[in-house]
Amino acid sequence: MSLSTWSFPTTIVFGAKAVETLANHAKRVGGTRALLVCDAGVVKVGIAERVKSLLEAGGVPTRVFDGVDPNPVEKNVFDGVDAYKAHGADVVVSLGGGSPLDAGKLIALKTTHERPLVDYDDATGGDRFITANVPPILTVPTTAGTGSDVGRSGVVTLAATGRKTVIFSPYLLAKVAVLDPELTVSMPARVTAATGFDALTHCLEAYCASGDHPMADAIALGGLELCAKHLARAVEKGDDLEARGAMMKAAMMGAVAFQKGLGACHSLAHPLSSEKGMHHGLANALCLPAVVALNEAVIADRLDRVRRTLDASAKTAQAAVVAMRAKIGLPGGLGAEGVTAADIPKLADKAFEDACHRSNPKPVTRDDLARLYEQSL
Repeated sequence: MSLSTWSFPTTIVFGAKAVETLANHAKRVGGTRALLVCDAGVVKVGIAERVKSLLEAGGVPTRVFDGVDPNPVEKNVFDGVDAYKAHGADVVVSLGGGSPLDAGKLIALKTTHERPLVDYDDATGGDRFITANVPPILTVPTTAGTGSDVGRSGVVTLAATGRKTVIFSPYLLAKVAVLDPELTVSMPARVTAATGFDALTHCLEAYCASGDHPMADAIALGGLELCAKHLARAVEKGDDLEARGAMMKAAMMGAVAFQKGLGACHSLAHPLSSEKGMHHGLANALCLPAVVALNEAVIADRLDRVRRTLDASAKTAQAAVVAMRAKIGLPGGLGAEGVTAADIPKLADKAFEDACHRSNPKPVTRDDLARLYEQSL
């Protein structure tokens, strides 16, 4: 019997108006000057200014850094480090969807770690270079999908490889995650659907991933149940705080669970973002049915549990996933988003380089991944 390590250490503050406690938490972890990492969208809707005001009213001078792309690149990280140092910051507060939350972790990392980002690639064991010498990170999600608020990884497209790369370490965990469902009500329906499907995919792939992690399995199933009950409601009625809160919980639970691992769907999705600019949650939604069908032969019992959780009337887990995707208004294939057969060879090469498929329950080759793209068109 092999040894396993199970850990769930992040403090999570959940509920309407939770963001109003942010300054107190920043000071509790030793923060006196904050860099608020976000993107232009969060600035545009006024959330960044509100959070900055809350921090400063609580005695934490704050500089806003909004230079994060929808799919973060290395330059975003380096520019953020410059802003952190210019402000004399000692705490990073990341606000927004997965991109600013991921970028904030890597900005914090690079304020104290001198190696090139490529050296920290999880696929090459780069976590061994990451030490505890990382400034405190607080996260405030404004979407309900990635769960990056409680995750221990940041994802960035590296200049050296052009590949979307996972940098992973327990030292990148937020000290506090503040989950306020009121911050998500401004999400349009399509963004709600795509981010929600990201949460669903995290829960499903974590539950199905190879390995032994009973707590992750239970949390993944709990998150999947929340998606089944509340994702469509959140899409249909954006001001439904119960549904919004449930999806924030599902997203958080998916990210806690995927410390166990993910699967081939994420390896397919990452190049679709770096090469085609596709939203990560949408990429997952378009690739997940084919991956579920592939895995049916090796984890039939688990996928039947998934089927019953999502839609007991469906004949297969794949059918349940497709039905959910259609119900929330997402397209039925990659072709609808401009992906063609000519794109597949390059996408498959990059997907095989991605580490996520290593924990897929059915091992895959580069050609298997190419076929999954074809089936997802």
